[in-house]
Amino acid sequence: MNTAAGERLASRFPGLPRYPQVDGGIKLAAGWLIEQSGWKGRNLGRVGMFEKQALVLVNRGGASGAEVVALARAVQTDVRARFGVELTPEPVFL
Repeated sequence: MNTAAGERLASRFPGLPRYPQVDGGIKLAAGWLIEQSGWKGRNLGRVGMFEKQALVLVNRGGASGAEVVALARAVQTDVRARFGVELTPEPVFL
């Protein structure tokens, strides 16, 4: 994210962790965005977000890969709606 956009977002959401990048941009804390969107510890069917770390998706037992991807997409949608930020998953889904 560019610095100006990151600072505007931070002015609307005090406490938003952000980290300057070598390219002059700002990296936002995805875990904070996810937690503030209400997902920390929340389940969607047989998958959920870990209670102690909002970045961790947990298979609660017997969930399919499609269910894990659906949870990730639901989290992305909520973060985008609340903050206008597009989260990019780090693992590659096959």
